[in-house]
Amino acid sequence: MLFDLPDHHTLYAALLARDDRFDGQAFVCVSSTGVFCRLTCPARKPKPENCTFYPTIGECIEAGFRACKRCHPLQAAALADPVIAALLQALDERPDQRWTEGDVEQLGYDLSTVRRSFKRQFGMTFLEMARQRRLREGFETLAAGGKVITAQHEASFESASAFRAAFARLLGCAPAELRSEGLLRAMWIPTPLGDMIAVSSRHHLHLLEFLDRKALPAELKRLQEGNRQGIGIGPMPPSEQAAAELGDYFAARSARFTTPLAVAGSAFTQHVWEALREIPAGETRSYSDIARRIGRPTATRAVARANGANQIALMIPCHRVIGADGSLTGYGGGLWRKQRLIEIERQLKSTALEQIA
Repeated sequence: MLFDLPDHHTLYAALLARDDRFDGQAFVCVSSTGVFCRLTCPARKPKPENCTFYPTIGECIEAGFRACKRCHPLQAAALADPVIAALLQALDERPDQRWTEGDVEQLGYDLSTVRRSFKRQFGMTFLEMARQRRLREGFETLAAGGKVITAQHEASFESASAFRAAFARLLGCAPAELRSEGLLRAMWIPTPLGDMIAVSSRHHLHLLEFLDRKALPAELKRLQEGNRQGIGIGPMPPSEQAAAELGDYFAARSARFTTPLAVAGSAFTQHVWEALREIPAGETRSYSDIARRIGRPTATRAVARANGANQIALMIPCHRVIGADGSLTGYGGGLWRKQRLIEIERQLKSTALEQIA
């Protein structure tokens, strides 16, 4: 729980007044409709006896309520912030621009406000995000067999050293270390929730992570050290299959992943990951639930560590695990992204039930 909720009378009055002081800090679950809402929801107000208030989205979901389609309580806070929304649109319109703080100021935004907003929602600044977008152009040039100098220009970096340094910070290695050959190859996969890196052999997917995950460079380094040829760059069949399945997933068409996976970990860790894959899309479990499921009810902390060690995001769905108190808890990809993933999967589950009916 993030803070102690006020009493029912105070929160109901805030709901009637659409008081934004509690927005994001408390949510109302309406028993007569089965939905949960922000307190600022414009929908018709329920009777007080039909309202239950919770401090977290996770608790609303665990209580069996679905997200309101009027106020979209699961919508990433980033998308609800007008400053972030405007800058993301500008980045989409000018992806090749070498953005600077001066550019942001010219658009009329306060630098410190922008920096705090992006760090809070994405774990990176706007300028870091813009640099990552340009690095994707360089990565794709290398994947097509282009030279490093060509990739540098495609990524709009003025100097080779700056390009190498930015590439190394993101992926944990210099661009020259990712060549077209190699038993393992890395592929860049754009998604609506941020770009991902997939690393595959010819027959199995070894890694799938969002680029802003802090553990990504260390994970790539371990893969490189475990293969004498290192990691190459370019598509492999499992990565291409993963990209197609992710497209269906983010379009809320299917949560079915059949890409063959190569999982490396202790027997206990692999047992946890197997339990994660058994959680149906649209549902969540707590760490203690997983511990009981694998027959180790006192191993809650070990389950949490195994959950955090997962390096195949979404397909091994560690985002479906929440805290025992119903809170979303930590997620390497960011809580805003975890909220959106849960929303997508609840949409998938709802669609499936409607089709059955």
